[in-house]
Amino acid sequence: MRCLKMRFSLLDFLLLFLLCWVLTSEGSDNISFYKNYDVTWGFDHVFSLNQGHDIQLSLDISSGAGFASKLGYASGFFHLRMKLPNKDSAGVVTTFYLSSHGNNHDELDFEFLGNREGKPYTLQTNVFANGLGNREQRILLWFDPTADFHTYKILWNEHQIVFYVDNVPIRVFKNNKNIGVDYPLQPMHIEASLWDGDSWATDGGHTKINWTHAPFNAHFQGFGIAGCPVQNSDIQQCYSSKYWWNLEKYWKLDHRQQREYENVRKKYMNYDYCSDRPRYPTPPPECFN
Repeated sequence: MRCLKMRFSLLDFLLLFLLCWVLTSEGSDNISFYKNYDVTWGFDHVFSLNQGHDIQLSLDISSGAGFASKLGYASGFFHLRMKLPNKDSAGVVTTFYLSSHGNNHDELDFEFLGNREGKPYTLQTNVFANGLGNREQRILLWFDPTADFHTYKILWNEHQIVFYVDNVPIRVFKNNKNIGVDYPLQPMHIEASLWDGDSWATDGGHTKINWTHAPFNAHFQGFGIAGCPVQNSDIQQCYSSKYWWNLEKYWKLDHRQQREYENVRKKYMNYDYCSDRPRYPTPPPECFN
């Protein structure tokens, strides 16, 4: 009987550990927006639903809106669940990104570029390091991002940055400081916004927002944060192996992820700065590594 009790106790412990790991691995989603985030602009265009577990940003001709995390982070596996504006969303830009503050900033961008009804969204990613960006890549999504929520993630440790869509890696930016490529190292806040980008977002700015379809609404969920908050400007402690996203398995894609990543590039990518010869006759060094 004693052994049986010990067995159940061990099983209970393992189940509890697994549950805690799952919740911590993405940050528990059963957390109110207001615990980790603040509205930063467009206050009257932000609506809290389901007791703060669903945040709606709204865009009309007068304003859009945005929010940001209360704290800055120097490593982590960040995520938001998003449902994008539907129907005719040409010129409308919905974003989820990490950004430092001040000069020579670092930034990691998801930018969802709207389109005329019936035409697909474009997902543009970009990486800024030490103030240098211009590293755009664009893909077409393989699903309708307006029909339901999907999860978008950014893994950031000292070895690599990976952008994910529903656990599928769509972009990898390795730490190539050894060949002179700057790498994001500054503490960054998690931010999201909905705004008027019709000067550039759709067809190079030729297709404008049709304001008769306003307001445009974007929904956000999943406000738990799996990240290392920076205290006293000590970013080195955020590279510690006590944070699971710094473990060796997160230093590079595994074989399955590599296949998925290559499949996305082959089937869905329609722009890569590394391949833009008129813009970069000699591609940046990270494009070769």
